[in-house]
Amino acid sequence: MSTIKKIGIIGAGQMGSGIAHVCAQAGYEVVISDISPEILQKSVAAISKNMDRQVQKGKLTEADKTAAIARISTGSDLSVFHDADLVVEAATENEALKREIFKKLVPNLKPEALIATNTSSISITRLAASTDRPSKFMGMHFMNPVPVMQLVELIRGIATDEATFNAISELTANIGKTAAVAEDFPAFIVNRILLPMINEAVYTLYEGVGGVHAIDTALKLGANHPMGPLELADFIGLDTCLAVMQVLYEGLADSKYRPCPLLVKYVEAGWVGRKVGRGFYDYSKNPPVPTR
Repeated sequence: MSTIKKIGIIGAGQMGSGIAHVCAQAGYEVVISDISPEILQKSVAAISKNMDRQVQKGKLTEADKTAAIARISTGSDLSVFHDADLVVEAATENEALKREIFKKLVPNLKPEALIATNTSSISITRLAASTDRPSKFMGMHFMNPVPVMQLVELIRGIATDEATFNAISELTANIGKTAAVAEDFPAFIVNRILLPMINEAVYTLYEGVGGVHAIDTALKLGANHPMGPLELADFIGLDTCLAVMQVLYEGLADSKYRPCPLLVKYVEAGWVGRKVGRGFYDYSKNPPVPTR
């Protein structure tokens, strides 16, 4: 922890909360910022609840949990990052929004502070260009749920310097994660492979090749996947899946990445998955049942 001691997190949703969780547990001071005080309160409560599960499973002591929560602070203004050594942006997967956040963020940072983005698909080089420090900017793509998933994709922009890469690599190891280094191409490694598979599963449903349950069962039992592709899409969020496919389609100009019209329709309907109670499954039922 020689170069990074205090970490800022922009966004108190599931990803931002998860990143805060693992960083605080690893001994870093953490400050989370979001526009809503209520969301910030829910974030800290969720982190505490998830750490309670770790205590119950013997993976964390009660004393360590108390100390980790004490290292987390919150604020609704970007000025809370004035003394942060690193700020990780974990906002919605929308390039215009992220660029606007970075423009507002940089006046609040000390000159030596690093910036990382948790984007799952957007060009690191383009996002870095919206800041005053492209050399101190890189991608740090965590997997969901962050406390459980081992991988972090590390992506350098064209201007990222070696010191920044080394500092972020060290942080990744210190929080107990394994790094996979990816080049700055649309969707990087994981989503470049995973999202077209999910999109193809939606096409399989759209074309009537199989129903929701049949498609998920086929991949779970036939390919030994722990979760079917449509169930996984609901877990990720269909809006996020669509955003990644649009980045791939526009960035690589290849028709094989065209988002399935059914995926577009579900997102337009607001049926974006587990977080709203409906996607390819209806989560108001127990157990959830397919909606088609």
